[in-house]
Amino acid sequence: MIMKPLGRTGLSVPLICLGTMTWGEQNTEAEGHAQMDYAFERGLNFFDTAELYSIPPRPETTGSTERIIGTWMKARGNRDKIFLASKVAGRSPMNWFRDSGEGSRVNKANIDEAITKSLSRLQTDYLDLYQIHWPDRRVNMFGGWSYRDYKDDYTAFEDVLAALAPWVEKGVIRHIGVSNETAWGVMRYVEEAERNGLPRIASIQNAYNLVNRTFEIGLAEVAMREQVSLLAYSPLAQGYLTGKYLGGARPPGARSTLFERGQRYQGPGAETALKNYVELAAAHGLTPAQLALKFCATREFMTSVIIGATSMEQLAHAIDAFDVAWTPELEAAVETLHATIPNPCP
Repeated sequence: MIMKPLGRTGLSVPLICLGTMTWGEQNTEAEGHAQMDYAFERGLNFFDTAELYSIPPRPETTGSTERIIGTWMKARGNRDKIFLASKVAGRSPMNWFRDSGEGSRVNKANIDEAITKSLSRLQTDYLDLYQIHWPDRRVNMFGGWSYRDYKDDYTAFEDVLAALAPWVEKGVIRHIGVSNETAWGVMRYVEEAERNGLPRIASIQNAYNLVNRTFEIGLAEVAMREQVSLLAYSPLAQGYLTGKYLGGARPPGARSTLFERGQRYQGPGAETALKNYVELAAAHGLTPAQLALKFCATREFMTSVIIGATSMEQLAHAIDAFDVAWTPELEAAVETLHATIPNPCP
């Protein structure tokens, strides 16, 4: 397993991270345990979860994925061998996370409650990485393009870091990170950490794939120069890059079939771009998943690619995809397609 440095922490993490958001919804506890067993045997000990999971978010399943990971670690007695990441929900009207019944925010009260509950569900007394799932302020994310000058209030960056600081000082949270964040947001966190002696973010977890390379526009330079590691989610574009949804297909049991949450990958130009990459993979003797995952793995600014699966067959194929060869011809062909229809699925 290739290991990559995590920010400025002095630690390294596997190039592959196991995403877990289907456990407790599309996958049972036993299936989640089986996936972790298999991944661990393959040298993959980096797991990513969140208080929000499983997906789609709803009161009945909140925290279910953390509970499944917790029972697995307790049964295997291997907590010290796992690099475990979780997240606090960002600002939202979802009112089932907190005992107060209010919507989620990123402030001290919410962070304290979220950490306490996550530790309990995970049956652990520390987290290796704790991330802000999305910002407290309004930003373009999950498919947004156009900038708007939002006049909302939001928790100051230094206050968010100050809320996390006591947990870091106690060793309950070893490192912190952000997710679905902008270049400006990352730089503000870095600035406030350095100015006030507060914990420095080690990572950023954003979407990155063949049809959404917006990370490269501003965040890639920040990640490289400031050593804020990219943990890329949706490398298969929620399965759309496998080609299984082309032509409006909806395979039984697939996420978009069950939940109709794939609008991010259904906009203008998306179908053509997805079809182009599927055909490119076939022309080079690869499956679409192999092309998409290996592309992510070969980016200079990539630290870890977060893969997810609902079946053991999918999981094995995803891990194996990182072993295929990446050639100059493939790189050139991908860049040509990208220039033709750049970022149709932001």
